[in-house]
Amino acid sequence: MNSLDLVESFSQFKEFKNIDRPTMMRVLEDVFRTIIRRKYETDDNFDVIINTDKGDLEIWRRREIVEDKDWEDPLTQISLSEAHKLDEDYEVGEEAYEELTIESFGRRSVLAAKQTLFSRIMELEKDEIYKKYKDRENDIVTGEVYQIWKREALLLDEEGNELILPKSEQIPSDFFKKGENVRAIIKEVQMRNNNPRIILSRTAPDFLAKLMEQEVPEIFDGLITIKGIVREPGERAKVAVESYDDRIDPVGACVGMKGSRIHGIVRELKNENIDIINYTNNKNLYVQRALAPARINNMDFNDEKKTVSVYLNPDQVSKAIGRGGLNIKLAGRLTGYEIDVFRDIAEDEEYDIDLDEFTDEIEEWILDELKGIGCDTAKSVLALDAETLLRRTDLEEETIDDVLKILSEEFKDENK
Repeated sequence: MNSLDLVESFSQFKEFKNIDRPTMMRVLEDVFRTIIRRKYETDDNFDVIINTDKGDLEIWRRREIVEDKDWEDPLTQISLSEAHKLDEDYEVGEEAYEELTIESFGRRSVLAAKQTLFSRIMELEKDEIYKKYKDRENDIVTGEVYQIWKREALLLDEEGNELILPKSEQIPSDFFKKGENVRAIIKEVQMRNNNPRIILSRTAPDFLAKLMEQEVPEIFDGLITIKGIVREPGERAKVAVESYDDRIDPVGACVGMKGSRIHGIVRELKNENIDIINYTNNKNLYVQRALAPARINNMDFNDEKKTVSVYLNPDQVSKAIGRGGLNIKLAGRLTGYEIDVFRDIAEDEEYDIDLDEFTDEIEEWILDELKGIGCDTAKSVLALDAETLLRRTDLEEETIDDVLKILSEEFKDENK
C-alpha cells in the first residue's frame, strides 16, 4: 500500500464526519508521528508533510553527515558513504534527507495506524457534535423521524446526527411517522459515557418564543420583546409582549393581518390556543389582561404572600377560571400571583353559579345533557325535581342524584 492509497483510505472517514479537513490532516500527522516514535524512539528529526490538495503523504528523515570513522549514532547521524548512496553531492556537516515509504514501517504498524486514527476520529467527532449543539441550545432544529419508541423518538438532522425527543417533551397530541420532518427546540445537550446526547423539546416555553421570533420580524429585530410565556402544551398558552416603539402595536404585530402570523404557530403546536397580551408594570392591569376574556370588578393584592383576590360578576367567573381551571392557572403563572376568584353579588341580586364552573366535579358530557334541556346554571337545575330531570335527559337516576347533591352543596350557607 503506497502513501497515496493510505491517505485516501484514511480520508474516507472524513466524508461522514463533522471534522474539517485541516483538523483531519493534523490528526493524520499525529498518528504517523506516533508510528515513527515507536520505530525510531523519537520524531525530532523527521518531517511529516501532508498535501491537503492532492491527499498524499511524505515522510522525510533528517540526519547529520559525518565521516565514516566518526559515525556513532544511527538515529541522528549518517556516514558519508551511506549519504552518497542517497545523493552523490552530499558533504560532511550537511543534513541528509531520506524519504521513507509506508511499506518500511511494516504492515502491522500500518494497521495499528488505521485503528488509532479511527479511534481519534470518533472522539473528535463526538466532541465536535457536542460543541456544535451546545452552542445552539434554545435554538430550533428540524429533524427527520427515524425511530419511534414508547418513551422517546429518534430524529436525524441533515448530517445524520442523532437527536432525542422524549415523550415527556412532546405535545400530547403529537403523532409522528417515520420519515416525517419535525421541528423542536434544543433543550439540553449532555455528554454521557463519552457520547453526546441532544435532547429536544416541543413543550418548552422557549419553543413557542422561537416560533414567534421566526414568524414575527419585529420580535426578531428586537422592536418587540417577549416578557413572559406560560404554556399548557397542546391546550393553551399566554404570551406577554412589549413594544419599544410606540408606533407598533405588539399584540397586533404578533397576531398579524387576519391572524396570518399566529395561525402558523397554532398549527405547529397542534391547535394550542395562544393568548397574546400587552405587558405592563401596572399589576392591576396586568392581572386583568391575564384573566381575559373575563371582566373584573375589583382586586385586592397581598404582595407579601403574592396573592390577589379577584371579584367578578357571577357570569364572568367561569370565563376567568376557564375550562378545567386552565385560564386562571396560566394567568397566575404569568403574573406571579396566586389568584383567588370571588363572586361579586349585589344585595338585591340572586346568587347563582354557571354550570361550567363544576367541570372539576361533574363530567362535561353530563353538563352538556343539562344544558340541552335549557339549564345553564346551578339553580336552574335545582328548580327541577329528580323525576323531571330523569324524564327530560338521558341521565341515570344515580347520576342525577349525585349532580343534585353537588349543586346543593354550593347553596348550603345561603339556605341556613
